[in-house]
Amino acid sequence: MIAARHLPKRSMHQTDLFLLAMLLILAVPYLLWRLGRTEYVAPLVVVQIVCGILLGPGVLGAAFPAYYATVFDPGVIQALNGIAWWAVMVFVWIAGIELDLGQAWRQRRECGITAGLALGVPLLFGALAAMALLHWHDGWIGPHGARWQFVMGVGMACAVTALPILLLLMEKLAILRQPFGQRVLRYASLDDVAIWAVLAMILVDWQRIGLQLAFLVLFVPVAWAFRRLMHRLPAADRWYVGLIWLALCALAADRAGLHFMVGAFLAGAVTDRDSFDGPTLDLLRHHVLLVVMPVFFLSTGLRTHWSVGGGAVFAAAGLLLVAEVVGKLAGVHLAARWLGWNRGEAWLVGWLLQTKALIMIIFVNVLLDRGIISGDTFTALLLMAVASTMLSVPMVAPRLRRLGAAG
Repeated sequence: MIAARHLPKRSMHQTDLFLLAMLLILAVPYLLWRLGRTEYVAPLVVVQIVCGILLGPGVLGAAFPAYYATVFDPGVIQALNGIAWWAVMVFVWIAGIELDLGQAWRQRRECGITAGLALGVPLLFGALAAMALLHWHDGWIGPHGARWQFVMGVGMACAVTALPILLLLMEKLAILRQPFGQRVLRYASLDDVAIWAVLAMILVDWQRIGLQLAFLVLFVPVAWAFRRLMHRLPAADRWYVGLIWLALCALAADRAGLHFMVGAFLAGAVTDRDSFDGPTLDLLRHHVLLVVMPVFFLSTGLRTHWSVGGGAVFAAAGLLLVAEVVGKLAGVHLAARWLGWNRGEAWLVGWLLQTKALIMIIFVNVLLDRGIISGDTFTALLLMAVASTMLSVPMVAPRLRRLGAAG
């Protein structure tokens, strides 16, 4: 007892701080989601993204700088980043596996026209908004970004549709397994492929172009061999070998200068979906979202920046939101007139394709990593992604109810 009285008071060490950070990451979004009953406008994943921003330097760090610096010290951030990198790699890999381009090919005229206009028009509007930002202030572009990369990157961020979030929202609206829901998924699947193709183009490094071309050329025969191997393996082994393949592709793509996220998507896109049991794959995606993706949302929030001022960032987010909403709705309405859709379908498809959280956030994280956009642009795009995703269900649900009543 006497010896215990003379023990020095123990301050919180790295493990304590890490666990405190994890407690905040898991508890705060859940309580806001459950107690606030936000499910109608914002599913849990959207609340987690918002909480990532609130727990970042722009809000919590500004209000309680000493507390923020203590909890999120460099060691804790490094540990969280490691978890976040692996979480988002697995998530993108699953998204690649789940792409079903066969149906899109069978309906290629309708899907090509709709997906092309639903992507191309908001990309154009977003690019115009990006040029307006550059004319307004030079602080929006990153230290290593060329103007064309910035304009193309911001434009594509405005055009993105987040296929995994779209799945969740359509399941909530009870249209996922209906023919209409499957149509929307086909349009989003084609746009999902385009996202990564455009990202690869933006990331082309002319000093390493030979290495990048070598990666793409060698990837084709190696992917063919991998697919043959997967069909010969026992079902239980395919999951482990698939993760090895994911790590290998991500490493090779990153070393070639294309970023590990491009490699993660390619690893999934070339994997035959029939190699895995569908319900188990759905369960894996659910567990990734539950267990580790909240860490990615927090690490994303830690990267938000407000150096040009909060008012300017919110104004930029508003401009980008208008550009992407108007562009997406205009593109889908053009497709509807061209293809002769039934009245009201363009409105539903246009708003469902507004969902941007997750894939768009992953996309702009890559742009920030490469120094193509600044922290302020990243924050504005993040706010735009959250707002557009939260608008989808309130804009679609009433119309669906009216159509159901009329039917």
